[in-house]
Amino acid sequence: MDSLRFWATHSPESTAFCFLRDGESDRICWTYEELDRRARMVAAKLQSMNMAGQRALLLYPPGLDFLAAFFGCIYSGTIAVPAYPPRRNRNMNRIQAISDNAEATAALSVHDVTDRVSGLLDQAPHLKNLAWIPTDTLEDQLVDQWTPPTLEPETIAALQYTSGSTGTPKGVMLAHRNLMHNMKSISYGFEPGRIGNGVFWLPTYHDMGLIGGILNPVFSGLTCILMSPLAFLQKPIRWLRTITRYRTTISGGPNFAYELCIQKVTDEQLQGLDLSSWDIAFNGAEPIRASTLEAFIERFGPVGFRAEALYPCYGMAEATLIVTGGEKRAPAIMRTFHGKSLDEHQVILVDADHPEARKLVGCGSVLPGQDLRIVDPIHCRQLPADRVGEIWIDSPSVGLGYWENPGATQETFQAKLVDSTSGTYLRTGDLGFLHEGELFVTGRLKDLIIIRGVNRYPQDIEQTVEQSNHHLQAGAVGCFSVDISGRERLIVVSEVERIRRKDWSDVIESIRKKVTLEHEITPDGVILVRFGSIPKTSSGKIQRHACRDGFLNDTLTVVAQWFAWNRETETK
Repeated sequence: MDSLRFWATHSPESTAFCFLRDGESDRICWTYEELDRRARMVAAKLQSMNMAGQRALLLYPPGLDFLAAFFGCIYSGTIAVPAYPPRRNRNMNRIQAISDNAEATAALSVHDVTDRVSGLLDQAPHLKNLAWIPTDTLEDQLVDQWTPPTLEPETIAALQYTSGSTGTPKGVMLAHRNLMHNMKSISYGFEPGRIGNGVFWLPTYHDMGLIGGILNPVFSGLTCILMSPLAFLQKPIRWLRTITRYRTTISGGPNFAYELCIQKVTDEQLQGLDLSSWDIAFNGAEPIRASTLEAFIERFGPVGFRAEALYPCYGMAEATLIVTGGEKRAPAIMRTFHGKSLDEHQVILVDADHPEARKLVGCGSVLPGQDLRIVDPIHCRQLPADRVGEIWIDSPSVGLGYWENPGATQETFQAKLVDSTSGTYLRTGDLGFLHEGELFVTGRLKDLIIIRGVNRYPQDIEQTVEQSNHHLQAGAVGCFSVDISGRERLIVVSEVERIRRKDWSDVIESIRKKVTLEHEITPDGVILVRFGSIPKTSSGKIQRHACRDGFLNDTLTVVAQWFAWNRETETK
């Protein structure tokens, strides 16, 4: 709250945010003074309802109204709960589950959503009990009725719900001290000045979109240009053109965003781009691929993109956002390691032309105030450098736990090292190692594939699958293991491109051969599914467990499939 009030007082006419309605030129902008005024209107309304300490769902389509609602919650002591907005022809189960878990008493949105949501409430009758507030129709005189709340560092500002199954959402409790510490961490890594601006298309209900795209610009007093995720996904060139038009200094997204630009931006569209102003091109929220970074540099270097602008980083919602980050204006660190040794949790450097070479991207060093350890996940003992283990974190950025979930909070947020007097740690569930002070992430502990005593990381197999045949969709492959009649089987699920084809056997065969050759493990099942049907999180990460559930429940939209066993006779 103090950051927004500061800029509203000291730079009232400075532009805070612009939203590109069409993803291009049609825009609406708010100054810091305007954002502060609108936030006070929302806050006064919430204060009139005695919402301090209560939870309010924020169900907004892309636009600026979300900003007024979020800061209105902060200004009133209401706990903000950003969530995916309801859409036509989509069920309300996810929103219902979040609302029930958060024990929400109000839902904030724009009048267009609140008007049409009444027809969807039959799918989620408990949502009918919420107070639905269209914040874009509030009366101006509410501004004068606002009174500043009393906020403490431990006061919960927001519940950040993580990607998970519909029935068991987990809301990370983020206190004001968590947000402020992470803002300082981002500022330390990015070194933002008030000259320049940011461009963001990430959804505001995702941690990278909310913390990185909304809160950090306000903390730093920057101008931020926003567009909808759909505008970017439909035409990735819009992102790069916006960076060019506004001489943007900070922007980024998950690895798939860079991959999408490589695939979709044509030679003709390259004309007119100038990416020379781009100082920080952050990349996080999912595995970062060396091949993607190298291809992006090669593709967009001729139009001004500099290799040293790439900023790989690591973090998660449970730690507010960022934990590690690279060095500004220095090339991303990439190293080649012995792949089989990594699978056995040993770290051995090899030459790039080594037959077992596996290139990994470093996610930077640990930022100030963050304590990161690599730990044996079974015995809870700290491991030395150059050993693969689970990443544990202790930091003022680590949230208070999961809302109304003491069991999961104790398991995840209150881990302790054996034979150590240090405090508690956040168990990230990620596997990685430290090499020369740089964090390298190798995979997810729960996603690790163990077949016949052999360990493999799913993202390594997925990358091999993507490269096995040009008819497969990049960034849309999921690999997992499943027990079939007492035997672990490796299953590969991949989207195919939008073409009509009667026979896909050659594509399936190329997948089997490539995986067997490169990983010395043979897929037991290959399933090709329709374009756009692989389940993903809001940040574009493949949901392997959802893929696995789809396989077990026969709900995948199958185009073609092959199995090494008879599914009619062997049970799942």
